[in-house]
Amino acid sequence: MWSNLPFELLANIFSYLSPDSLARAKSTCKSWHTCANNSPSWATLPWRQYPPWFLALPTRNHGHFICAHNPINDSWHLLPLDFIPNPIRPIATVNGLILLRETTTTALQLAICNPFTRQFRHLPKLNVTRTNPAVGVISLNSANFQVYVAGGMSEASSVGGGASYEPSLEVYDSVHENWKTIGSMPMEFAVGLTVWTPNESVYCNGILYWITSARAYTVMGFEIRNKNWRELGVPMADRLEFAALVERNGKLCLVGGTSDAGACIWQLEESNNWRMIEKVPQELWARLFGGEGRWGSINTRCVCIGGAMCLYRDLGSGMLVWREYAENGTKWEWHWIEGCGTIKGVKLQNFPIKGLLLHPYLASSSFLLNE
Repeated sequence: MWSNLPFELLANIFSYLSPDSLARAKSTCKSWHTCANNSPSWATLPWRQYPPWFLALPTRNHGHFICAHNPINDSWHLLPLDFIPNPIRPIATVNGLILLRETTTTALQLAICNPFTRQFRHLPKLNVTRTNPAVGVISLNSANFQVYVAGGMSEASSVGGGASYEPSLEVYDSVHENWKTIGSMPMEFAVGLTVWTPNESVYCNGILYWITSARAYTVMGFEIRNKNWRELGVPMADRLEFAALVERNGKLCLVGGTSDAGACIWQLEESNNWRMIEKVPQELWARLFGGEGRWGSINTRCVCIGGAMCLYRDLGSGMLVWREYAENGTKWEWHWIEGCGTIKGVKLQNFPIKGLLLHPYLASSSFLLNE
């Protein structure tokens, strides 16, 4: 009976499998493998009911791989990145893919990969060569996305001038597969985004946000529709030892804390005021930074996607996950996840990481086949 099921019916059954179960189903036979790779239905809605995977990528020269945590069975897996030709640093996830920047050049060169299907492609070069600009990502739908690049340092002039801040904004559209310069920006924003802003961005209610990486923290936002720039203050701006922006239930949130006061989550209200909505349980917060005091707090990072938010430090220290467990998003619970010390019996050393949350996409991506 199973071998005679119509393709559409089998694809619908596959759409309810978790990513790890789907991977096992794909390995059953050629027919199932083809169905899982080419069915558009499984990659849309039902499978996103499962928690996202946490991907840990080394931030220094500790190897060319990803340590991936599967929340379904609480296990760690090693994903080699030997299919990527050059050293890279991760920026963000979008539609089950990872946006990367190459580290072999100081000028920004972006690429996209899927570590589960081992697909990779470069994005076209920017219209303006830039060093250290801010990068933001917007998912348009389950298949298409945009990448925004703002500020940065331009190349030195051939007639003897030095490098200068680049007060312009470019956008890449995955539908048209090209870069378009969409306007200028105030010089003070160009300087702030270049000097003090990491690549982490958050898109919420038509605005792309970045937070500065130096105290006192501030938030910079770009309104996509009318192309206006705005700046927001944050609570405890000069006291927070770490701060990060996340999107939760359609609202912009700030996660930040100190070693002595703990960590809190604030939500931006329509009045542009911040309201505290959650405090990290003190015993879990203390467990996260392991008694290292202020140093442990400073090295805390945060990442969020859909119904999950994760606080982490490095590969081996464990993670705090705040996860939605009610379908309407009104109830969230805190969970502790042990760090990665071994994978399949092989001991791993601890090292700094860049953490990402991602719903594994196991079908071949037509976008990644177009290079």
